[in-house]
This record gives sequence, structure tokens and C-alpha cells, in this order.
Amino acid sequence: MSENKKSVRTEVSRYGEFGLIEKLTAGFNSLHPSTIKAVGDDAAVLRYPDRAIVVTSDLLIEGIHFDLAYTPLKHLGYKAASVNFSDVYAMNAMPGQILVSIAISSRFSVEDLDEFYEGIKVCCEKHGADLVGGDTSSSLTGMMISITAIGEVLPSGPVYRSTAQNNDIICVSGDMGAAYMGLQLMEREKRVLAGNRFVMPDFEGNDYLLKRLLKPEARRDIVLMLKDAGVVPTAMIDISDGLSSELMHICSQSKKGCKIFEEKIPIAVPTRELAKELVVNPLVCALNGGEDYELLFTVPVGQYDKISSLDGITAIGHITPADAGLNLISAGGQFIPLQAQGWQAF
Repeated sequence: MSENKKSVRTEVSRYGEFGLIEKLTAGFNSLHPSTIKAVGDDAAVLRYPDRAIVVTSDLLIEGIHFDLAYTPLKHLGYKAASVNFSDVYAMNAMPGQILVSIAISSRFSVEDLDEFYEGIKVCCEKHGADLVGGDTSSSLTGMMISITAIGEVLPSGPVYRSTAQNNDIICVSGDMGAAYMGLQLMEREKRVLAGNRFVMPDFEGNDYLLKRLLKPEARRDIVLMLKDAGVVPTAMIDISDGLSSELMHICSQSKKGCKIFEEKIPIAVPTRELAKELVVNPLVCALNGGEDYELLFTVPVGQYDKISSLDGITAIGHITPADAGLNLISAGGQFIPLQAQGWQAF
């Protein structure tokens, strides 16, 4: 009889979210010609004789991704759908259908679930998507949400993370860091209110930050604006884990470097004001905060005039050869290597 071998245990945290996905899926090969892009982007791409579709899935777990102490269920339903639509838009596609699966503990009532699904309905109607199925189950602890979104690629074709080219302009939609500061505000008020029911939360002047946290908007308008302007991004990703992390994904998969400029990164006034109040560097919020659900994309340098004329889009830098590294250029001209310090799933 062979000797018993000592069991080996590797902690999931050693790999991190994306390293774990890469390890677990490394042995899977695509068997169907209809599978154009499998694991590794915002969504999978499937091609059929007359069209290409994208399929993406997201998992939200109470206590990890959301806190019901300050997240209304209707807002949570809206956000759960919106973050999936954001992945569809990041592939240069339009959402068509979603499937919603939930697991709930006994503390949730039918009325609670009505609120949650009302939020999903509002978001689906806004983005032109149909609810076509899903599943329900009980949970021993809290609430878990899994949503799968299906979309149809625009005629210009899917846009991946892996296709940025040297000298491409790096662009973002909207502004960065607002959702993170909304989270810090909520967490602060939660601590203040702990055990004191006679104190009211102080959210005055921070409506914008709370909306960005609780009711993020997937940027359908940006994808359609680019389409109307005749601009097809060379690479694209949505900003869920932080600007720095997402830009590193594009550069890693495209085998490129980048240079972005501190003074070009769009940060809203309310974000800056609350960051100052909480003694937080607003640039750190913008780079690493996450949950902005804006679009980060690259376009050929020859498209600069078109891009600069579009509202809500900011050019923040350009793609470089890989050996140049990934760098942030500070307002004082200092080169600072970018680091992935955004959301970590494990």
C-alpha cells in the first residue's frame, strides 16, 4: 500500500479573483465553432449565422457586495441588473434578455421581493431588456443574487480588452471615484447610528454620491454616442473594480503599456469635497474606488477630434509599448507605476 500523502491546501486568496478564474478554466477548450470568445473578457461572444451575441453573469452576495443596512431593495434590484448591462455595453453590444436567480433567508418577505423585482423591472425597461427566466432557492444566511445577461453585438463587431494598439488614446466616460465616496459616506453614517436610534443620518449635499453608489447607470448612451459618431473603440472594459485595475486588464491582455495623466482624470466636485472632509486623496478614490460602472476604452489617435467633441468622454492618456510600463504622470511630472488596488473578491 502506498504511503498516505499529506494533503495540500492552497488558499483562494493566493490567486485573487482573476487568477482563480484563469486557473480553474485553463483546461477548458472551446468545442463549438459558435464560441468566438470564452472566458476572459466582460462577456463571452457567441456567433451564429446571422449575428453575434454576448453572454455575461454576475454574482452579488449580501455582506460582500451590498449591505442592506443602507441599500433599499428596489435600488438593489436596479443595481443588480445595471451592472450586468454594463458588461454587455463594454463588449459593444446591446442587452436583450436577463435571467435572475436569487437565494433568500427566512427574514425576507414576499413584499421585500416585490421591491427587489420592481427595481429590476425599472432597469430592464430603461435598457430595453426582457426578463426571461431564473431560479429561486432558500439560503441559511442572507441574500444572494445571480444575474445572466444576453446581448446582441452591434454591426461594427465586438470590442475586446485585448486589442489596444500603440498610441491609442485612452478614454473614460463620466467621472471617477463618486461611488466609492458614496460608500464611505454610508459606512460613516452607519457607524454613527450604531446603537443610537435618536440620531439622524447626515447626507446633506451628497445626493450625487449616493446615487452613484446605490443606483449606478450602465452607459448605454456612450455606446450609442460612439456608434453615431462612427467611432469604434479598439479595446473596452467597464470600470467595476477601479480605473487602475481595469486599465491594467486592458494592458495585460493587449500586451501593452500605458501613460495616463493625473490632471486629466475626471473627478466630480462632490467627490473632491467629501474626500477633503474625510481626509482622503481624491485621486486614490478615482484610481482604486471601483463601482463607477463607467466605460474605459481606447481609440486610434486619428479619432481624437471626434472623441474630443463628444460630451461625457475624457481622454486621459495613451497606450505605449509594453516595455514602457504602466504609469501615472502626476501633476508635477513624476512617473508613478500603476498598481491594482481596487476591489479584491478574495
